[in-house]
Amino acid sequence: MSTNIHNTKKAIVFGANGYLGRHLVHFLKGQNIDVLPVDIKEDSIDGLENYKSIDVTEKSSLVELDWNQDYIFIFSGKTGTMVSIQNYEDFVSINEIGLLNILEQIKSLENKPKIIFPSTRLVYKGADSPIAEDGEKETKTIYAVNKLACESILTVYSNLYGIPYTVFRVCIPYGTQIKDGYSYGTIGFFLKEAKQLKPIRLYGDGALKRTFTHVEDICNQIISSLNNEKSINQIYNIKGETFSLYEVATMIAEKYGSSVSFTDWPENDLKIESGHTVFDGSKIEKDFGITLINSFKIGLPIIYSIYFLKPS
Repeated sequence: MSTNIHNTKKAIVFGANGYLGRHLVHFLKGQNIDVLPVDIKEDSIDGLENYKSIDVTEKSSLVELDWNQDYIFIFSGKTGTMVSIQNYEDFVSINEIGLLNILEQIKSLENKPKIIFPSTRLVYKGADSPIAEDGEKETKTIYAVNKLACESILTVYSNLYGIPYTVFRVCIPYGTQIKDGYSYGTIGFFLKEAKQLKPIRLYGDGALKRTFTHVEDICNQIISSLNNEKSINQIYNIKGETFSLYEVATMIAEKYGSSVSFTDWPENDLKIESGHTVFDGSKIEKDFGITLINSFKIGLPIIYSIYFLKPS
């Protein structure tokens, strides 16, 4: 992690027990930033002494926090596709109401902290060519609606109350830099199948393309923006590497003695599939001089070994 924030800063990380939140706490603590980790769970998964258990949907619990911060990372949201439709109340409450409750706490502060907010590839309509931040939008799940709504909420509060923000749209994260960590989502599923020597199952022909970014590179890109004036009230695609799902599954399968299989799309999954989602990362590269630290192909043995050290 090459980025370095000069002068001690203060930050709250909501969602400090989650995949991205844990990594942000880990990297921010190495960047001369005093971090207050917050999550809804009773205890810190990493045993952090200054951890606070807070429910962002409860206004009363937010009052006790010290809001005299430089940055607030709101990584406490729920993620998912079909599950967001099945559990829409939780998704709306935690993702949208939770954000609004936090913004209400800071809107009257004289020195307003900068909001760092993670969005998703799922706000985009799929395309055959790389998608820039102003690319066509399409929301096929409640989760995608949540994220696009939250981006608009940040704009509203910035216009009314001068709260600065930066949004980072993440495609497919993977990898870990934390002891007993894991690879999240798509890669985690592929590795789990490989661990059990099962075929890695792909819907259709697996030709759908995605942008894959190691979690260290995600955190590096986010931290690189913190003290940069160009990032204020901006939206960025997280830069990464492009592969088809078949290419990634094949690399994992060939490396570890598994195989790849294909199955028909379930009807509802096909209805909410967005198509090719490859990020144009030129904006974040131009503004912050981003260079990727990790390569999926080169790092695959490390990804594998870390994942497989975990008990079944």
